[in-house]
Amino acid sequence: MCLAVPVKVLEVLETGEAVVDLSGVRSRVSTLLLDEISAGDYVIIHVGHAIARLDVEEAEQTLALFREITDHLESERDAIHP
Repeated sequence: MCLAVPVKVLEVLETGEAVVDLSGVRSRVSTLLLDEISAGDYVIIHVGHAIARLDVEEAEQTLALFREITDHLESERDAIHP
């Protein structure tokens, strides 16, 4: 199974990479597959490569859904293992 995740671009580096943030976790990803990105953009990453730029609203909705799923799974885990 493949998972592509939306992340916010914090900084674009001259090395063909960008520093991105996903829920407080920062990492470097390749930007070589995209024409141009800027700090503040949202991109989809897959196996360390930014593969598409996202609309801000779409990205924020997707991330909110991920948080909702995570919260639900954590509450179920806590109910089973108090």
